[in-house]
Amino acid sequence: MRILGVLTGVISTMLVCAVSAFADSTERNIMIDNFDANSTVRWDYVSDQVMGGVSEGSARLGTDNDTGDAYAHMVGDVSTANNGGFIQLRTRLSSGADKNAAGIYIKVRGNGQKYYIHLRTKGTMMPWQYYQGAFDVSEQWQVIRLPLDSFKPSGSWLRKTALPKSIRSVGIVAYGRDHEADIQVSEIGFYEED
Repeated sequence: MRILGVLTGVISTMLVCAVSAFADSTERNIMIDNFDANSTVRWDYVSDQVMGGVSEGSARLGTDNDTGDAYAHMVGDVSTANNGGFIQLRTRLSSGADKNAAGIYIKVRGNGQKYYIHLRTKGTMMPWQYYQGAFDVSEQWQVIRLPLDSFKPSGSWLRKTALPKSIRSVGIVAYGRDHEADIQVSEIGFYEED
């Protein structure tokens, strides 16, 4: 009986320590853009037409009627015909992410499809090289967090994971299959964990 009491005490102490450690851990967001009227971040719309594909789409800024939040809205018809298959919004980062960045966060809603974040780094020299993280959207706004170590390199010549300071662009991408794209992004950035 005494052993059971000691074991219960040890387990209780471990749980308190685990909860304390969890409560002490914090995240800090480092926003890239929230798409409001004062934003100076430049986003470029790019499609597979730059390489002979036939995907079509567009991007514009909008405002949520319920919240008043600004967002970027990308829509289009993604087609894999003629070796294509993507549309994207992309921004360049002149100095990379903070060295302590643990991942990307994105506040997003859309049409229930799978989308991607593509990261390009100092080491992605060819146009078809990137690191890719996937996420699914719903019709409701949600914040999605993608750890950097979950991003997959597009080829074996790239490092296994992207180094935060080497990231040079972030793309929001509809990719890889024939589908209608409809995605709204109200905020995107990096997050750090303690």
